[in-house]
Amino acid sequence: MSDRDTRTTAQEAKIMAGNGALSGAVIAVAGAGGPAGRAALLKLAEAGATVIGSDNDPERLAEAVDAASYATGGATVTGDTVDLLDLRATHDWATRIEKDFGRVDGLVHLVGGWRGSETFTRTSLDDWDFLEMLLVRTVQHTSLAFHEALQRSDRGRYVLISAAGASKPTAGNAAYAAGKAAAEAWTLAMADYFRKAGGAEGPTSAAAILVVKALVHDAMRAERPNAKFAGFTDVKDLAEAVVGVWDKPAAEVNGNRLWLTEKP
Repeated sequence: MSDRDTRTTAQEAKIMAGNGALSGAVIAVAGAGGPAGRAALLKLAEAGATVIGSDNDPERLAEAVDAASYATGGATVTGDTVDLLDLRATHDWATRIEKDFGRVDGLVHLVGGWRGSETFTRTSLDDWDFLEMLLVRTVQHTSLAFHEALQRSDRGRYVLISAAGASKPTAGNAAYAAGKAAAEAWTLAMADYFRKAGGAEGPTSAAAILVVKALVHDAMRAERPNAKFAGFTDVKDLAEAVVGVWDKPAAEVNGNRLWLTEKP
C-alpha cells in the first residue's frame, strides 16, 4: 500500500467515524484485548462510536486500542485496565465512563474462556470454578454496573456473546455449557428489566445474545491452514453483527438470541 493509499484510508475512516451509524454513541467493550475484542473496537469505531475497552492485560489492551485508533484515523478509542471480577471496580468503570463522556449507550461482553474434558465422567469441578468466574461472574458484574446508565440511554444495548453449546451441551463440555447457559439466563433477566422499565411504550434499551458455534480469526487459520473451521464465526463477522444490534429497534432485539450459526 502506498503512502497516498494509507492517507486516503485514514481520511475515509475518519469521515466514517464522524458520520457513521453509531455517531455520538459511547460503547464499552469488556474483554477488548482478545481477537474478538480487537475486531469489535475497530468496527464500532468505524461506525462512529466512542469506544472504551477494558481488559485485565494492560499490554494487550494498549495494543488493541492503538490498532483501532490508528486504523480509523484517530477515532476516540480508549482503554481501562479493569478487574471485572471486582464488582466495585466494575461499578467505578461504568460511573467513570458516564462522567467522562456524558452517557453510556452500550456494553459488549466479550470476556471468555474454555475448558473441557474427554468424557463427562472426567469433568473436573475445578474447570467449573474457573469458568464460573469468567463466563458468569463478569456478566453479573458488568450488567449490574451498567444497567442504569444503559436504561438512561435512548439506544442502550447490552450484548452478550454466547455459544450454541449452551442450548445443546455435549458430554465433555458440561462446565462450559453450564456457564454459558447461566450467563444467558442472567442476560435475559436484564432484558426483562428493560422491558418493564419501558412500560406500555416498549423498551428503549435492550439486552441481546449473539450465539456462535465458536470463533475463528486470522492467526488460527495461519496456525492450522488445512482446518475447515466449519460453522465457526470469523471475529470480523461477529463485530459486524455486534454493530447490527443497534440497527434494530430495542423491542426487536431485547431478550432475544440472535443466531450467527445453525441452531442445534
